[in-house]
Amino acid sequence: MPLKPVTPRNARKLMAQHNAVLIDIRSADEHARERIAQARHIPAERLAAAGMPAMDAAAVIYHCHSGNRTALNAQMLASSADCETYALEGGIEGWKKAGLPVETDASRPLELPRQVQIAAGSLILLGAVLGAAVSPWFHALSGAIGTGLIFAGMSGSCGLAHVLLKMPWNRTLSPTLLPQPRQGD
Repeated sequence: MPLKPVTPRNARKLMAQHNAVLIDIRSADEHARERIAQARHIPAERLAAAGMPAMDAAAVIYHCHSGNRTALNAQMLASSADCETYALEGGIEGWKKAGLPVETDASRPLELPRQVQIAAGSLILLGAVLGAAVSPWFHALSGAIGTGLIFAGMSGSCGLAHVLLKMPWNRTLSPTLLPQPRQGD
């Protein structure tokens, strides 16, 4: 049975009136930084590996960041529950746009994939600027970072993420929070 789309307001009604459970399928670092208070956190990878834990629910509503990951994993998500299944339209971003509350913890670092994007983009830009202004040899920095991104995409292992995990602001993150190949978002 496919996932049925549900608006954030209707999802809230289902949760309040029909014993529906909201499941956040995002990574642990995403959930720690911003979450819907009523949502249970079960990452998509865990659902794919172990299935849905036993729960007494009339319906399950899945959400991610924007709805893309939920849509890309719809078949697996729909088959992991023994009840009606829904996809929250727009994910947590849609929830916020509907004016519904979220809990945020600004003390938590940005999600590791975003940190990698910021660091890689900054290093590529730095290499391009220094290559144009100082010496063409600095273009090698941009090339090295680009090569590292290609390797990370092909192998699923990101050296820059490993380095960023050692930074003081990430010391509380678990090594299991290394970026996994993500679909969507």
